[in-house]
Parts: sequence; structure tokens; C-alpha cells
Amino acid sequence: MEKPAAVPVPSGSRKQPAQVHYPFWFGGSASSMAACVTHPLDLVKVRLQTRTGDMPKSMSGTFVHIVKHNGLRGLYNGLSASLLRQITYSTTRFGIYEELKTRLAPARNHDGTPAKPPSFLLLVAMASASGFVGGLAGNAADVLNVRMQHDAALPAAQRRNYAHAIDGLVRMTREEGFASWFRGVVPNSMRAAAMTAGQLASYDVVKRTLIRLTPMEDNMATHFTASFLAGVAAATITSPIDVIKTRIMSSQSSHSLPKVLGELYAAEGLRWMFKGWTPSFLRLGPQTICTFLFLESHRKIYRKINGVEE
Repeated sequence: MEKPAAVPVPSGSRKQPAQVHYPFWFGGSASSMAACVTHPLDLVKVRLQTRTGDMPKSMSGTFVHIVKHNGLRGLYNGLSASLLRQITYSTTRFGIYEELKTRLAPARNHDGTPAKPPSFLLLVAMASASGFVGGLAGNAADVLNVRMQHDAALPAAQRRNYAHAIDGLVRMTREEGFASWFRGVVPNSMRAAAMTAGQLASYDVVKRTLIRLTPMEDNMATHFTASFLAGVAAATITSPIDVIKTRIMSSQSSHSLPKVLGELYAAEGLRWMFKGWTPSFLRLGPQTICTFLFLESHRKIYRKINGVEE
């Protein structure tokens, strides 16, 4: 029986690459867009973790307190620092993670056949390393972010009153020295490693599992589900580190990690580890969902513009 003639592929047809290599900055861009949506929740989380005196103890009470004393604009105190943090921290961690995946866990073999998916442990290792480096890169912006969000809750005489993120960096350097950029860098980088493992590795594994074992496809419903579960994992893993990081960065004086741990345990026992978990998740959950939805949109547009399919 004669074989049918091969159908020529039009020169303008879509390409089938071994693996789509997305721009390094996609993660930072998506995270910055998400930060604009979720910043008020992040602000409330910081206020709850650093509350003193008769400050409200609940999330709703803190919202009301901020709006009452600072207006609706008060919910966006420190937004410039938050955006600077995403531009440095998230661009670095997402970019390195995707680069490591491309090099160490390619989607296809050299002959074009699908490669074996990377193991969860490999993804966790790559995400943790990426997050740690991202924590180093974004530490100065993170110090500013915490300070600017916490500033309005301080007595007037103790407020730093940074005009914006750049003003804060300049004043930190002039008033406290360059070392102030690295205040709390150890717990912050540890948190960044745990956060990135909880978010990125969990998202990739959950998304892959949903597509493989359920009728769900690579669409927005799957992206939403995977990012929601990744947010739960990240909030739980990072909660104790987040409390420590916030206390150290917002402090008016230098405190060692052991001293902060001792003070927290003496005041609240082991409950301090999950202090602010609910507002943390309510901030981190939507932030994670928004980040990955924006990131997947970036990827979709990039593939469409370049005429490629995964």
C-alpha cells in the first residue's frame, strides 16, 4: 500500500520548541502587579505582627483603625517600597528558578521526546536556592517595606517619615550606614527560601498533578486552584520566620535572633509561631493567586507574540 504524501508545513506555521524560554523579568512584573492588588492586606499583616499597647487585635479592627486615622490612602502606605521589593526580590527568585528548571529539568529531551518531570525534591531545592538569593537581593527593599508600613502606627516622635522608597534607601545609608540594608538578612533570606519553595515548587507540582490525574486542563481554573494551594503551603511554612523577620526589621535598635526568639517565647509561648497566620494567608493567598494568574498571562501573551506552542 502506497504511503500518503507528506503534507508540507507552511513557513508561517507555529514552531514547536524544545522548551519555551521566558524572559527573566516575568516573575518580577507579575509580582509587582499582584502587589498593587494585595498591598492593603500586607499592611494589615505587618501592623498585627508589630502591634503594641491598645492597638486592635483583629484584622477587621486594624483595617478600620488605619482608615479612621490615615484615610483610604493609608492602606497603601509603603507601596513604593513594596514595588521595589518585588522588582528586586521576585525578579531574582523567579528568574533564577526558571533558569534552573530550563537547565536542570528541561521539558524535552535532546531528541524532542518529552522528558521525565522533575521530582518534587529537585523543585524544592531549586526554589529554595532561588529564594535565598532573592532574599539577599531584596533585603534592603524589604526593610523599607516593613518600616514604611509600620511607621504610621508609631508615636509621632518615633516615625521615620520616609517620603518614598528611594528617599528611604538614601536616609538609611546616611543615618545608619550601608549595613542597615542587610538588617535581618538571615531570617529574611530563610523566609525567602521557604516562601519560594512553598509557592513555586508547590505550584508546579500541584498544577502538573491536576493536569495529569484529573479532567482539568492547562487553563485559568487549574492555575487558580494550584496557586491557592501554593498560597496555603507558603503561608504555613513561612509564618514563624515572618514574625521574626518583621520584629527585627521594625525594631528601633539592633536585636540578635536568639534574643528575639527568647522575647517572643517568654511573652506568648509557642503561639508566636503562627501569630498573624490568618491575615498572612489572606494576604499571601490572594497575592500568590494574582501572581501566578498574571504570570501565566505573561506567558500566554509571549507565546502568542512569538508564535510558539509549549
